[in-house]
Parts: sequence; structure tokens; C-alpha cells
Amino acid sequence: MTDNDVAVVRPKQRSSGAPPGPAASAPSPSPERVRKRGGSIRSRERWAALSFLSPWLIGLLAITIGPMVASFYLSFTDYSLGYGEWVGGENYARMFDDPRLANAIKVTAVYTFVSVPLQLAAALLLAIVLDRGLRGMAFYRSIFYLPSLLGGSVAIAIMWRQVFGTEGLVNQVLAIFGIQGEGWVSHPDYALGTLIILHVWTFGSPMIIFLAGLRQIPTMYYEAAKIDGAGVMQRFWSVTLPLLTPIIFFNLVLQIINSFQSFTQAFIISSGKGGPADSTMFLTLYLYDQGFTQFDMGYASAIAWLLLAIIAIFTALNFLMSKFWVFYGDND
Repeated sequence: MTDNDVAVVRPKQRSSGAPPGPAASAPSPSPERVRKRGGSIRSRERWAALSFLSPWLIGLLAITIGPMVASFYLSFTDYSLGYGEWVGGENYARMFDDPRLANAIKVTAVYTFVSVPLQLAAALLLAIVLDRGLRGMAFYRSIFYLPSLLGGSVAIAIMWRQVFGTEGLVNQVLAIFGIQGEGWVSHPDYALGTLIILHVWTFGSPMIIFLAGLRQIPTMYYEAAKIDGAGVMQRFWSVTLPLLTPIIFFNLVLQIINSFQSFTQAFIISSGKGGPADSTMFLTLYLYDQGFTQFDMGYASAIAWLLLAIIAIFTALNFLMSKFWVFYGDND
């Protein structure tokens, strides 16, 4: 092979005129496009949340807010059987001259401020007993909670009327000891007392809450008090009760509200009349009587708003007074 026959090797030409180097990355989206995409995601999430909340919102408007607005309007009218006439504040002024309404407020107040403390005391006592780690704790909790589930039912109210009737179980037990019993539910002096006993009997719900609160108290506080020589009662008053005050306050507010709204027991025991001699005429029962027996819906609506105001006042007072006796642990 001669020098003229030597082949000249030339480099291959690149198909692209771009200089050698790493491949170019895709262009980043503009800030405007990012904002639009984020807004679209938030919008979808918002509509999804509203779709899940819509049954509750519809119920709130149709079952709660709507009737409240209608009731507030009716309280300023003389409304009966489809006919209503605007009377302004006459229904509220009429309350001051209504002796049955004053008696209903008195009966409800006595029922509330006697039964609630007794119920909470019984619930706390049983919670302390159950907190000692008895065998079959789940069984005892279930048994003691049953009255709270059944106490507000019509069946229990009927049974209660039979138990405290003239020939009821209570009088049969008293007869064993030679005591002549009364017709407790038909006597004006004792009828309200039977309802108070029924309310105290439904201690299961606050008892479970008290039991949960007792489980949260650290045992080191009891051990320190025991080392200092504190007895059982001293440990209760100095350790258990102060640390349990938030739970007591919670139960107190709930039970006062529930007591002011009590209706079924008095309605069944008195056959819807609030008797004998209006001794069981709760405010809710008097409201029912005016609205659905006398068909005076305007006045009944005014009584309903009076009941709401009473509950709101006592709830506000409880919150105002709580700073003097409720210990939250972070107080100075």
C-alpha cells in the first residue's frame, strides 16, 4: 500500500448542530400556572368538604335554625290553628300575670336544684368505689350505666308510676313493717319527690365520666399525701376533689341543662296534666299544655324562649363562678 492509498478517517457529523453537552431539561411551569393548579385543587377539596357536610347543614337549617326563627316570630303573635295575628310583646307581658307559669318555674327549679346535686353525689360515690379495681369492672359499668339509657323512656316512667302507686312495690315493702303507705304519685306533697328519685337513679352517665376523670389523677399525689399522714377523707378532700373539679363542672352544666328540659317522666306520671294540683307541672309540660292542648302556639313559643333564656342564664353563671372553684392544673 502506497502513501497515496492511505484512507483519511474523518469524524462523523452530528445530526444536530447543538454543541455537545447534557440534554436540556423541560421548561418549568410559570408561577401563574402553579397558582391556577393550586387554586383548582383547593376548590375541589372545598366542594368535597361541602358535599360531605351538606346533610348536616341541611339538618341545621331545616330542623334547628328554621324552627327557632319561626318560633321567635310566633312568640309575637296570637297564633292558633292556622290563624295568626301580630300582637307584639303581649305574650311576654302576659307571663307576669300567669300564676301557673310561676308555679311551673318554681317546680322546675326545685326539681333541678335538688335532683342534680344528689345525682352527682351518687355518681361520684359509685365512681370512687368502682375505681378501686373490682373484678368484672366492665360488667358493673354496664349495669350502672343502664339507668341512664332507660331512665328517660316512656316504659320506665310507666313502671315508676306503678312502683310508687297505691298498690305499688314501695307500699308493699312498707306493709311488711306495718307502715301504711301513701299513693305517692297521686299526692301533691310527694309526687315531685318520686320524679327527683327517678332522676337521681339515672346516675350512670355522669358516673362513667367521673370514673374516666379518676383514672387520670396520678397516683403519686395519693402516695405523697399518704406519706404525709393524710387519711382517706383527707386524701379525698385535698387530692381527689380539687383535681376532679373540671369533671364536676362539666357534669354540673350538662345535668342542669338536661333537668330544665325534663318532660317525659312528668308527662307519663301525671297523664299529661302536671298533677296532682300542678305539683309536677314542669316548664316544658306547661309549654306543651299551652301549645298542644290549649292551641295557643304564640304563648307557647314565648314560654319556649323563656326556657331558653333561663338555661342560658344558669349556664353563664356556672361559667362565671367556675373560676373560683374549678382547678385546671395550670392555674397559679
